[in-house]
Amino acid sequence: MRFRLRDFESDDFHTLHALDQACFPPGISYSRRELAFYLSARGVFTTVAETESKQPQIAGFIVAQKRPSGIGHVVTIDTDEKYRRHGLGSLLMKSVEDRLRDAGCHGMVLETAVDNAAAIAFYKRLDYSILKTIPHYYQGRLDAYVMIKQLK
Repeated sequence: MRFRLRDFESDDFHTLHALDQACFPPGISYSRRELAFYLSARGVFTTVAETESKQPQIAGFIVAQKRPSGIGHVVTIDTDEKYRRHGLGSLLMKSVEDRLRDAGCHGMVLETAVDNAAAIAFYKRLDYSILKTIPHYYQGRLDAYVMIKQLK
């Protein structure tokens, strides 16, 4: 399966929100208001992946931020279930890491639920390591790992 990456367009919003709702349980997925806030926050950019076909479909997206400290932050990465295990998540992560490295970032950080074994394994395959745990990060009761990677 092949994908084409492009920048977020305002017409994508409803599709991205629906995808986020499908990817994460309530309380971890973003409300419309939260997603709109993150998409428009300072230093944030969103990369959208579409299928390469006559009628392209949004297969996934990633929201990331360049922080003034020189650290990039992955706000969320979402991939449609039918396009998982096709290298889409790795493609999105690499594109963000490259873009942030080119913008002068020397490291990346992200958060993931401590019970999300698939995500933790995915990030570890991409050379992220667990930096610390944030108690009660999700819904005031589920802990999160902060994971970090040095960009070379």
